[in-house]
Amino acid sequence: MRNKLLQKDRITGSEILLRSLLLEGVECVFGYPGGAVLYIYDAMHGDEQFRHLLTRHEQGAIHAADGYARSTGKVGVCIATSGPGATNLVTGIATAYMDSIPLVVITGNVPTSLIGTDSFQEADIIGITQPITKHSYFVRRVEELASTIREAFYIANSGRKGPVLIDIPKDVSAAMTEFEYPQGAISIRGYKPQPEVNAARIEELLTLVGEADKPLILSGGGLVQSDGAEELMEFAEKTNIPVTTTLLGLGGFPSRHELWLGMPGMHGTYAANQALLACDLLISVGARFDDRVTMRLDGFAPHAKIVHIDIDAAEIGKLVPTALPVEGDAKEILLRANAMLHHATKSNKAWLRQVWEWKAEVPLKYRDSETELKPQYVLEMISKTTGGEAIITTDVGQHQMWTAQFYRFQNPRSIITSGGLGTMGFGFPAAIGAQIGNPGKLVISINGDGGMQMCAQELAICAIHSIPVKIVVINNQTLGMIKQWQELIYEGRFSHIDLSGSPDFVKLAEAYGVKGLRASTKQEAEQAWQEAMQTAGPVLIDCMVAKDELVFPMIPQGKALSDMILGDV
Repeated sequence: MRNKLLQKDRITGSEILLRSLLLEGVECVFGYPGGAVLYIYDAMHGDEQFRHLLTRHEQGAIHAADGYARSTGKVGVCIATSGPGATNLVTGIATAYMDSIPLVVITGNVPTSLIGTDSFQEADIIGITQPITKHSYFVRRVEELASTIREAFYIANSGRKGPVLIDIPKDVSAAMTEFEYPQGAISIRGYKPQPEVNAARIEELLTLVGEADKPLILSGGGLVQSDGAEELMEFAEKTNIPVTTTLLGLGGFPSRHELWLGMPGMHGTYAANQALLACDLLISVGARFDDRVTMRLDGFAPHAKIVHIDIDAAEIGKLVPTALPVEGDAKEILLRANAMLHHATKSNKAWLRQVWEWKAEVPLKYRDSETELKPQYVLEMISKTTGGEAIITTDVGQHQMWTAQFYRFQNPRSIITSGGLGTMGFGFPAAIGAQIGNPGKLVISINGDGGMQMCAQELAICAIHSIPVKIVVINNQTLGMIKQWQELIYEGRFSHIDLSGSPDFVKLAEAYGVKGLRASTKQEAEQAWQEAMQTAGPVLIDCMVAKDELVFPMIPQGKALSDMILGDV
């Protein structure tokens, strides 16, 4: 098939686009048609090799492409028309950019002769998205299209990964030229995505490890993106260093492991935050010291020498003083470090006893109830029944934090969530993309009742294509995280957070052709979840949970790691 795709036929720009995507190994494109991309969609007609999934909103398309990319490690691809179609992608582009997710975003535009004339459905999508893309292309000539697509995939999926936008005017998609797809390695002047690893820096790192009495590893999303989970495990076990993983780093180190301390930061575990406060060496692997992890900077790891391993030199030293910068791919750096470690450098017995005491002293817990369904119970139940082996997507809010706390992730690329941007409406479309990319795995979408209403129209896709995502709505009939902040920080002045007029999610699911179930007690939740697991297709479970439940621990914004509110349990 590849040889046929590479034939030097005279074809249209639209056919070049489809062939090029297939040659890049694209399995599915998520999109929504419009006037400026009609030649492209016409080229799809009758092409059995090319798979396209019609979402019900452009934002659903890009979130699905994002979920596909995060869960597979491949480049996600979406397509939209010019003007409003393109601008509906902006939130999804920013979501991927903040979390370093490889996407190729294809937009149509008005014909080149009309560019800059404010013609119908014209928007400068390159200018609009310039701050939130890794790179962007405006294709003026059909002869440039194939090489542009080749470069776009290379840039998106190399170095610090991210979204690349290709804007294709309508006349370019209609024009004809001889197709010739670039072969071999790509070299772009000024772009060196894989910095050379400095072996001396790794030796310095190991020296610091040998000298430290209280070392700690902070592992983030960059470790997951580098596919370095096995190398991190080997390094942690050889050095006996405990590990804390950020929200996007969850699953990069198995939660069952005795060295794992949980997630740090605003809603992190007591043990992880106490370890950050006490450690004398902090090894950051692919984490960018986000403010939700560090909290107030002058209270973050105050006694530690910080080693920062990152593929992006711009991140090193940006927020925290770095004793040892180690630039490069996390997997490669850990591979080299492990090769130089023939045995554990020291036992760290006293330090490990201390962190284990913190874990035992203040574990994650909540006040259970026999009369109300607690959201934490729902997440614990799902975690136990899946063994932490499912792919979990979340929206943003309290349920996201409860998922991070109570679902015990065992594998990398198993939590799909909007970390940096915090995008409501992300979770459910992302689950669709994750399921497309992982057809043999269980994919579970955890949503709040607020975020679910921002993307509920994508239920149609699950029904039509029998996409077996299990959808759980944590329904407390309020904007829960906003309510929590208003209660704890704004002295109980609740302002515009009541979602009691939300739809009946069971009826809504059934209206789209998806099985809907409801649970208001622990027994009902267990029965509904068992039925969902035994159902071959998609299922939505509306979990009516306690309205006033809060996420603890919590550190208020502007406070330090030492200012944890543990709650009353």
